[in-house]
Amino acid sequence: MADAVRSPAPCPNATAAALRLVWRRIKRNWLSAIALAIIVAMILAALFAPWIAPYDADETDPAAALQSLSLHHLLGTDIYGRDLLSRIIFAARVDLAVSFGATALALAIGSTIGALSGLYRGWVDLIIMRCVDSVMAFPAFILAMAITAALGNSVGNVLVAIAITQIPTYLRLVRGEILRIREMEYADAARVVGNPPWRIVFIHLLPNCLPPIIVQATLAMGYALLTMAALSFIGLGIRPPQSEWGSMTAEGAQYIVTGEWWLFLFPGLAIVIMVLAFNLVGDALRDFLDPRMRGVR
Repeated sequence: MADAVRSPAPCPNATAAALRLVWRRIKRNWLSAIALAIIVAMILAALFAPWIAPYDADETDPAAALQSLSLHHLLGTDIYGRDLLSRIIFAARVDLAVSFGATALALAIGSTIGALSGLYRGWVDLIIMRCVDSVMAFPAFILAMAITAALGNSVGNVLVAIAITQIPTYLRLVRGEILRIREMEYADAARVVGNPPWRIVFIHLLPNCLPPIIVQATLAMGYALLTMAALSFIGLGIRPPQSEWGSMTAEGAQYIVTGEWWLFLFPGLAIVIMVLAFNLVGDALRDFLDPRMRGVR
């Protein structure tokens, strides 16, 4: 048909402008780009650990115990002759799984309850916020210690303990955003046309809270990783022989005075680098998702 409506072709200028904007952001935040590459590389190393690690994480060799850095063992060996590099790679599976899992669980629960609290307000909001205040009355790490000690120090229990300490943060954040945007015109329009409350929350309001939630979740992953390492360091997290950066650091700390510095240094560096990487990526996301920063060259 001659009168057929043609679909508009994509504008190359718009695509080029978007790519130039991304490139400007990368040049301005090159540290964050490196941090993101480190996170991706560590995730890939954890996923393909059996093929990347030079040795099995639990393979002992008494003849190679406490060997320093060498071509056969790039990061040395521990007291049982286990390859330290292999153990660090395999430990990334546990540490990253708990970090992502605890953050996702806290995000799902906290965002849902916070959205309902901000929408209904009244006595529902009052009860929820008093419960949140009760949880936040305890320091987060002390609360995680208590929960882990009560439930046991399995991977699942540590994940739940860290998630519980993070739920109030998302709840308060989402509640504040919902209280702000629930009075906007599009929210009033959604109510006028007869949308049920659940649809107003999850379809119209909650998606508009995503930018601050994404930034907070990225930063919280570093906190979750640090909390898990701290719990393992004091003996309340993942226990040996399971490879985990915090417990490996605790084991290595006993041998610093005897000169086996690599046992403590490299697992500790893994924790520091990953926590710093999550913080740098979260900081870059905050700038990228802030509308006031979009026009900055």
